[in-house]
Amino acid sequence: QVQLVESGGGSVQAGGSLRLSCAASGRTFSPYAMGWFRQAPGKEREFVAAITWSAGITYYADSVKGRVTISRDNAKNTVELQMNSLKPEDTAVYYCAVTSTRRVAADLSRDSRYDYWGQGTQVTVSS
Repeated sequence: QVQLVESGGGSVQAGGSLRLSCAASGRTFSPYAMGWFRQAPGKEREFVAAITWSAGITYYADSVKGRVTISRDNAKNTVELQMNSLKPEDTAVYYCAVTSTRRVAADLSRDSRYDYWGQGTQVTVSS
């Protein structure tokens, strides 16, 4: 079993920044990659960013590319999401997730490919 706990959400004005963190624990934690997804009210969950655990290869949704940076700390079993130049459309509940299975790059943007999920953290961006 793996537990993921997100933190760092909050309310900011447009143009502001937030840094989300996800701490992983559990004896079976053996990630191939970790990802961040988000879900706004009335919308489907969507991919934000992912990072492979060993090589640190990163992937981003077009909607956040250039504004968001995903990073991981292998020693601390954490993954972070630095979000800059936030927009009202970034408002959502943000979730981190982990997959232990080696995936092709295209699969890392699909939520069905992840095994465990955190409880989510709310990000609200006001105009």
